[in-house]
Amino acid sequence: MNRDTLDSVLRALGVQDGHYFLEDVHEPIPLPTDFLFLRRSPTEPDRWDVGACERGAWETISLHTHEEDACTHLLRLLTGN
Repeated sequence: MNRDTLDSVLRALGVQDGHYFLEDVHEPIPLPTDFLFLRRSPTEPDRWDVGACERGAWETISLHTHEEDACTHLLRLLTGN
């Protein structure tokens, strides 16, 4: 699964737009106060960050080598599956 597919799955499951941010795919404007995210790591360009942004503070929960693994992780965080 890539970010485009993840976005489609989350929409189909009814996850609200403001609950997540997917770099270059789903970037709500304006940004909500709190949300979960998936983005390329700003410090390790070959890795993917999954994390939470709370009141403007972006905190990485985990780093992934593959986009697919990061997508699966974020899906689990957002849906409990």
